[in-house]
Amino acid sequence: MKKILLAGVAIIVIGGAAVYFLSKESATVPVAQGYGPNPTLPAPNPKLIPTVNIAPAQGWPQNGKPTAANGMNVAAYASGFDHPRWLHVLPNGDVLVAETNKPPKEKDPFSVRGWVMGVVMGAAGAEVPSANRITLVRDADGDGVAEMKTTFLSGLNSPFGMTLSNGKLYVANTDAIVAFPYTDGQTEITAPAEKIADLPGGPINHHWTKDVIASADGTKLYATVGSNSNVAENGMPAEENRAAVLEIDLATKQTRVFASGLRNPNGLAWQPNSKALWVAVNERDEIGSDLVPDYMTSVKDGGFYGWPYSYYGQNVDVRVKEQKPDLVAKAIVPDYALGPHTASLGLTFNTGSLFGPQYANGAFVGQHGSWNRKPHSGYKVIFVPFQNGMPAGEPQDILTGFLSADGKALGRPVGVAIDKAGALLVADDVGNTVWRVAPGAQTAALTTP
Repeated sequence: MKKILLAGVAIIVIGGAAVYFLSKESATVPVAQGYGPNPTLPAPNPKLIPTVNIAPAQGWPQNGKPTAANGMNVAAYASGFDHPRWLHVLPNGDVLVAETNKPPKEKDPFSVRGWVMGVVMGAAGAEVPSANRITLVRDADGDGVAEMKTTFLSGLNSPFGMTLSNGKLYVANTDAIVAFPYTDGQTEITAPAEKIADLPGGPINHHWTKDVIASADGTKLYATVGSNSNVAENGMPAEENRAAVLEIDLATKQTRVFASGLRNPNGLAWQPNSKALWVAVNERDEIGSDLVPDYMTSVKDGGFYGWPYSYYGQNVDVRVKEQKPDLVAKAIVPDYALGPHTASLGLTFNTGSLFGPQYANGAFVGQHGSWNRKPHSGYKVIFVPFQNGMPAGEPQDILTGFLSADGKALGRPVGVAIDKAGALLVADDVGNTVWRVAPGAQTAALTTP
């Protein structure tokens, strides 16, 4: 055991894995008040050393699994993955699983903050090497358990988002969007990658995950790029084309900023009723357990959403060195808050009918879980009902139980997708499993295809 004291914060490292940070700062309002179209936004409560309350990664015990909502069943669709993060369902029902993590980082000058964050993320299970692989799983007999699991694409560079359009599979690597020819039903791609567009990467690459989605007519791609910092502490030149949704014209391969001021956008999805593009966004840290709520929002062409100068509309962040009141005045209030520090990453709309009409066209959200909040938040999958293309009600827990009674992470949900039958698939990057949630009580055993 090793103990290190930093400005009154005790760090205990046991075997390099279990990490606990002792801090007096904690939430002052219930986490539920950080959800919805009008979340509670208390005054900022920054500390010299920010609250760090990590749930050390433990993994599931034998036959362990999350807890599904009443009237639903959860079972392992496939397991034995290497840090599965993102999902894409192909037209024939095959499921692509991105097994990935951040790329190797160039050696930075030592800093206490950087060292602490490395220890924290390692304890959370986020420091494993990237497999740089997309795996295909297939449930040929439709029983809710995949029988086939095979390498579909390898040799990628921290791949994350995937989208199929007009016979091409587009993959968002951490530094570029690449494309591959795809034929319905194929189980492996060996063709070389075609580069479509560069994405901001580079020596910092603070938020490395990039998602991608195609327009309905297949002429454009939209890609997410997170910021290169928490609140621009690395300077705005490092944020070029970051904290944004980018639009790529496939005819010209030209890239432009479609929407900006989005600190760390991840899951992209088209809302079935309005046809608007929606995105899940991770907001800023280190101003207390109550701030700032993550959110999902429709994104408007040319829209600015505040980062780094303000949050949730026009709430100014005084930590930013160079203020921009003209931009703050234009900041769009997000459509729906998803709770402070929940790390809401996955977003998909329920376009199937399996769950019934009360779930029609609503949003499933994968909440990876907090590190900067006491008590923990997230670590679950929720559902937000929609009417007429907009959120219309309180969030509902769909999948919980990812935290043990003593605060260990048994699993962490990330990407979400609707399979061909209409069930919900959830990538769990600590449990190394893709879970399948469907109505009813039928339960399948944990299997490794």
